[in-house]
Amino acid sequence: MSNKNIWVAAGDGDLERVKILIEEQSISPNAPDSFTYTPMHAAASYGHLHVLEYLISKGGDVNITDSDGDTPLYTVENIVTARFLVDHGATINLVNHERISPITHLSEDFPQISSFLESHPSHRPASDHITNMQSQSEIQMSQYAQNIASEHLTSELLSSIQTLAEQGVPQDRIEAELRRLVGDTVAQSLTEGYELSVQEGPENTASTSGRRQHPADDSSTHRAADGVNGVVDKKPRIE
Repeated sequence: MSNKNIWVAAGDGDLERVKILIEEQSISPNAPDSFTYTPMHAAASYGHLHVLEYLISKGGDVNITDSDGDTPLYTVENIVTARFLVDHGATINLVNHERISPITHLSEDFPQISSFLESHPSHRPASDHITNMQSQSEIQMSQYAQNIASEHLTSELLSSIQTLAEQGVPQDRIEAELRRLVGDTVAQSLTEGYELSVQEGPENTASTSGRRQHPADDSSTHRAADGVNGVVDKKPRIE
């Protein structure tokens, strides 16, 4: 009988062993190992769709994160697995703890997967999101600025009416003057509100991100370099 733990079994595509561990030993499909790597990450990394499908049926989370904030989508090495995860709810528009997205993370070693994710209908370019946020911010700022201008001009309007009353100006003339002043006030309020919104508008900032580097000798990473032939293993295997 196999003694594989669930992470090794998932990485090996050993569905029968995975089933035993989940159904008989009540191990969660989302259980992390000592590297916070889950069975979902392991199965995705090695492209075992039959294991992924079973794990998901038992509560496996396609957006489960490890200690770096990486979801299983960060570990894929072929488009078929990437498509499977996305079709089952994997989020493309996210970033890990280093602010790196799956698209950026995969772009160097697996550009075809990165291109697939970038062209997927569920992917929303960051520029669109930023533009939308800026538009909402500008609207709020413009409204705020106009409110300030209106409060200022309303105070001036009341002061003018009070002065006319103190001077003994007849009520009908005060009302006529009020109508004229209101018209001027509205126009000036809009003008000053616009000027304030321009002066106080949000500044645009740009940020860049690069693909995270995984040092080959770092035991906290999920992939370790083979010192003999330079082949990169997918993760530390905890037997």
